[in-house]
Amino acid sequence: MQTINQQDVISLDKIRQKLKRKTGQAIADFNMIEEGDKIMVCLSGGKDSYTMLDMLMLLQKKAPVNFKLVAVNLDQKQPGFPENILPDYLQKLSIDYHIIEQDTYSIVKGIIPEGRTTCGLCSRLRRGILYSFAEEQQCTKIALGHHRDDRVETLFLNMFFGSTLKSMPPKLLSDDGKHTVIRPLSYCAESEIEEYANAVDFPIIPCNLCGSQENLQRKAIKMMLQDWEKIHPGRIENIARSLSNVIPSHLADIELFDFDELKNQFLNIVKN
Repeated sequence: MQTINQQDVISLDKIRQKLKRKTGQAIADFNMIEEGDKIMVCLSGGKDSYTMLDMLMLLQKKAPVNFKLVAVNLDQKQPGFPENILPDYLQKLSIDYHIIEQDTYSIVKGIIPEGRTTCGLCSRLRRGILYSFAEEQQCTKIALGHHRDDRVETLFLNMFFGSTLKSMPPKLLSDDGKHTVIRPLSYCAESEIEEYANAVDFPIIPCNLCGSQENLQRKAIKMMLQDWEKIHPGRIENIARSLSNVIPSHLADIELFDFDELKNQFLNIVKN
């Protein structure tokens, strides 16, 4: 019989409680979940989505509102994709789940030239399929597993390559106004999620089924941030907090702040 290390149990409980607290705080801050919601939890088989499902199931037990969860995975027919892993895992959880089978892999490979990154087209196809399925299932929210570090990386990607100051919002409305997307792990650090996933020993599906795609700009941004974090621990957290502490008057967007009326605004502040 295998003996359980008491210290490991304590460590697992500690990181689980930390992630649960941060997830609950994000949900509360952005009103992600409401009474009667049916939430489609998108699973990829990676550490982030497994952790998101765990946290939502834990919070569901004691939440002040009633909501349903349905786990959904999109099998895109990548060569080598282990089709049995997610169904086997989800059956043990006794949760409502669906596996959608759509060969988007062949479509992407037929359009994108060899050597070019496939993520852009792949994500658009995946998003369309998942949105359609959410509508069919009458889901009121779509939960994605993006975490704090994803949001920070996206901020720099948009700054460096799009000349825009924007990131992944914790909650957003789709372009057609039909779907509300939530990111419950928005406050959770990737290192915390990785620690939890290793401790729980999730059946991780490798993320290199489409090839390594070493020329992805996101990888370069991730490496840059990791280097910063080594030199100045806490920098990623500070950047993430800045996303919730925006001062429009100290930027330069004339659509966001009326610089022409700056003096009048100052006088009104003084009068009040």
